[in-house]
Amino acid sequence: MNEPSWPVADLDPVRRLRVMAASIPGAAYAEEVLARSLHEVWAVAGDLETEFPMLLGDVRTMRIAHADGEHLEAIAVGRLGQRARFDVVLRPGWCWMQSRFLHGGMAAAPEGEGTRVAFVGALRIPGMRLADPIVRRLRLGNRVLQRLETRLQARAAG
Repeated sequence: MNEPSWPVADLDPVRRLRVMAASIPGAAYAEEVLARSLHEVWAVAGDLETEFPMLLGDVRTMRIAHADGEHLEAIAVGRLGQRARFDVVLRPGWCWMQSRFLHGGMAAAPEGEGTRVAFVGALRIPGMRLADPIVRRLRLGNRVLQRLETRLQARAAG
């Protein structure tokens, strides 16, 4: 007797992040296509200690405290001195971070001559579903992607 086969859906990192963002109440999400190679984009987006604080206005420093392959533990310090420990999965084109109170991630995948890149950030607190319309109007994820483009231009300029 043949077992029925289940459909398989392979999602690139950006599509996977889009699905995750849609399932998180109050998530700030943005994506766009940049006229840069995946290698260029991920050299910035995947550099948690140097570049990540430049992308998020409220993060002063990010330090990798422990690494075991693609699984990391990072310590972030905010502009006001607040600290958070993050569990991180970091691989080419994919970064997912969780702390006690925050979700965050970036993803990138080749698209045509460029790279589709996405960002998501959300608070992990009760009641965020009520804040969803406000968070979407603030377009916080778009600011992160604008800063990413600025950092890419700065690197290209030398």
